[in-house]
Amino acid sequence: MSNKEEEKLKPKAFPYTITEETKNRKLSAALKRSFRKYSSPYLSENELYSQFKYTRLKGFEYNGHDGTVSRRDPSKIIFENGRYYVWYTKRDTSTRPIGGVFSKGYQNVPLEKEFQLNDDVPSVDWDLAEIWYATSKDGFNWEEKGTAVARPSKPIPGWRSVATPDILKYKGKFYLYYQAFIEAPGTRGDYCSIGVSHANSPDGPWIKAEDVAIDTGASGEWDQFAVQDPTPLVHNGQIYLYYKGAFNRPNTVWVAVGLAIADNPLGPFKKHILNPVLNSGHELCLFPFKKGVAALNITDGNEHFTIQYAEDWVSFELAAITEMMPLGGNAFIPDAFEDNGDGRGITWGLCFFRVSEADDCSYLARFDCDLSLNIHDPEMKENQNPIDAEYYFKHGLSANQIQRIDEENKERIG
Repeated sequence: MSNKEEEKLKPKAFPYTITEETKNRKLSAALKRSFRKYSSPYLSENELYSQFKYTRLKGFEYNGHDGTVSRRDPSKIIFENGRYYVWYTKRDTSTRPIGGVFSKGYQNVPLEKEFQLNDDVPSVDWDLAEIWYATSKDGFNWEEKGTAVARPSKPIPGWRSVATPDILKYKGKFYLYYQAFIEAPGTRGDYCSIGVSHANSPDGPWIKAEDVAIDTGASGEWDQFAVQDPTPLVHNGQIYLYYKGAFNRPNTVWVAVGLAIADNPLGPFKKHILNPVLNSGHELCLFPFKKGVAALNITDGNEHFTIQYAEDWVSFELAAITEMMPLGGNAFIPDAFEDNGDGRGITWGLCFFRVSEADDCSYLARFDCDLSLNIHDPEMKENQNPIDAEYYFKHGLSANQIQRIDEENKERIG
């Protein structure tokens, strides 16, 4: 065999220039994912990849951020009557919360503080809260309109707190779904069911349904204590209500997302047999995209900071990995309820930030992105956000970690 013939038989190296034929060659597992798991091997061309940009909002007052006034957990934004509408959790209490934030492992309110809890003292940021709403003409300047859903009288679910709303428009009527607490969050966990109220106008008045929309699961089931973050969309003429559950407490918490389906917005809802359908994600933002549905998996779980997609609305796969995702983000989704099999995606929404890591108090903000088929914004497709070094140093070693390292060094030195 000649040298030329031998050269022809040698496997060729991966090419410098990518063509349509490149994906058909023998590939490593990583390269297979690049071609087959994502809409494009190029990040800049991935329709479900985006950076997120943030803007402070005008129109909301927070009492000097002293912890007594908090707004968080915004709903989807809808456009009605010539303006944008959003609903959110608002707490306006005489004192700041006495419990710890849940971001450090779902710890409970310290036992010595339980006796201080009453109908006026909140345990955590979303305790003793109500559902309020605001409107805007541009998405940056907002006018708070008032209470949409107040806490009902005891013992009706929600008497302790109503929080984390989301909106549905269906056949000309409006439906608000929300977490309905019958105990102070944080005393045993974050236990609640999902309530629903309905109205003929986004301005109300809102009528509370007699029954909860989705109840907690049976004893021993993954959602036996809490069903949270209701997120309604319309698919195949039915209401697809995604929700979060946190299970395997108290030692290790696994946060996942389930799905319940109904023919009527007031139920009955039937939980999907494959629940949970998402294995990560603390707050929920889902939106129609092409034939299927996309999900922002924002925090918690092995697949946090990812954007996922399910063409059948159930079987989610990774579509992109990103960074600086909006905490508690929810979006303006013009076709959330169109049910037309041609979801166009999102470009902006609202989220919330805590005043500081130590404060159990939050405020609303705006995020912008390019997760839309209608625009192409190259700036939103960039990666490697420049982050100031001081931000990294701010998240330094704890006292326990420094002690452990000192002990290890002493053992080595002798």
